[in-house]
Amino acid sequence: VQLQASGGGLVQPGGSLRLSCAASGFTLDDYAIGWFRQAPGKEREGVSCIGRSDTTPYYADSVKGRFTISRDNAKNTLYLQMNSLKPEDTAVYYCVTARRRTSYSGGYYCRRGMDYWGKGTLVTVSS
Repeated sequence: VQLQASGGGLVQPGGSLRLSCAASGFTLDDYAIGWFRQAPGKEREGVSCIGRSDTTPYYADSVKGRFTISRDNAKNTLYLQMNSLKPEDTAVYYCVTARRRTSYSGGYYCRRGMDYWGKGTLVTVSS
């Protein structure tokens, strides 16, 4: 299992970024998948997760209405569109996936964490 996140960078408050996560060694839509982040000195946070059986993704309250998770099954790639970025969104963002096929929801996985983590990509929101 490999997860390669990209797309991070420096952006001004109010700006947008799109993160990508190229997955290999497994098929994206066979497992729960999502994005976590960790800011300096803070605990990791489940930003958005999709359970295998979900019809709608889970979003943390801190990003609801601003971030959108999506996937391209043909490319086996996960995305996170981030709009209206705030300084408090500054963090390393990680693409993650679960080890087993389950029917647990995205909310469950975003609270519990997942098993496989890719290398993160740094997002810095600053003027």
